[in-house]
Amino acid sequence: MAASPGLKRRLGLLSLVVSIGLVLTKFYAYRLTHSQVVLTDALESIINVFTSGFALYSLYLADLPKDENHPYGHGKIEYLSVGFEGALIFIAGAFILYSATLSFIHPHQVARPDWGVALLASTSVVNFGLGLWLVRAGRKVQSVALVGDGQHLYIDALTSIVSSAALVLVHFTGVLRFDAGAALGLGAFILFNGYQMLRSAVGGLMDESDLATVAEVIAELQRLRRPCWIDVHNLRVQRYGANLHIDCHMQMPYYFSLEKVHTEIHEVEELIRARFAAVEIEMFVHADPCSYAACSLCHMPDCPVRHHAFEHEVVWDIHNAVKDERHHLTMSNQQ
Repeated sequence: MAASPGLKRRLGLLSLVVSIGLVLTKFYAYRLTHSQVVLTDALESIINVFTSGFALYSLYLADLPKDENHPYGHGKIEYLSVGFEGALIFIAGAFILYSATLSFIHPHQVARPDWGVALLASTSVVNFGLGLWLVRAGRKVQSVALVGDGQHLYIDALTSIVSSAALVLVHFTGVLRFDAGAALGLGAFILFNGYQMLRSAVGGLMDESDLATVAEVIAELQRLRRPCWIDVHNLRVQRYGANLHIDCHMQMPYYFSLEKVHTEIHEVEELIRARFAAVEIEMFVHADPCSYAACSLCHMPDCPVRHHAFEHEVVWDIHNAVKDERHHLTMSNQQ
């Protein structure tokens, strides 16, 4: 069963509260150290607060029921949340690169690095633990917003570790450019991560195929295959938040009654729903009547209208089941 809406929102609220506490800690560390890399870390953490708040709101919207204006539900708002987070991270990365470049050219003294290391190390432990929890929970409840929020916290933990290492180097070597140099590296890393999140969000909003899920659906149909399921083609899978929308064309014997076809389609849908029990599934199967050309692919027992002997069935995979055409016995099928 799908996770309750309350669980998702509680996780989102926890992320927001923790993010506020950590960003205050980091700015206090910057006040003590006047370090460029600590400022970089603190600025990146501000994004956590905004994105955690937006993610919490998106989780509320995503769990709203379908209505006349949103017949497929509101799940796509989670991709918008990830895109919003990615855009803010990208902008922050660009600003950090600019600021760090100036500090690298004109380095300044770093004060009290021991306090900076202690505070940043504590925030990295919290961020890593919470990020790991959110990613696992988000994948379990099929929430891209929670997964994105957790991955951002992972990155925040990494930036804190790098910031701490830079302060240690400055303290023991006296080379001030280690501070700005680490900030430059973090800025580039943050910029790249923002781009990746934007790319993922755009793909989701544009209904980009989730090839892993498509392959999983095809493999399940192949595993459960029945003789009367002669062929499957034009299979498509779309994800809207925690919801999956699956549709395909299935070729069946043309002499089946409407009631028999309906029963087979219903059983296909129930078998797929049982396989993906953790999410809500809406599945549409379009039934196509078989033709004499399909006889060599069909091993329907005691078929009363067979014109050709059965040779072999087409094994459905990611390459042929998604095509918008019926399969025929060709040389490529025989290989």
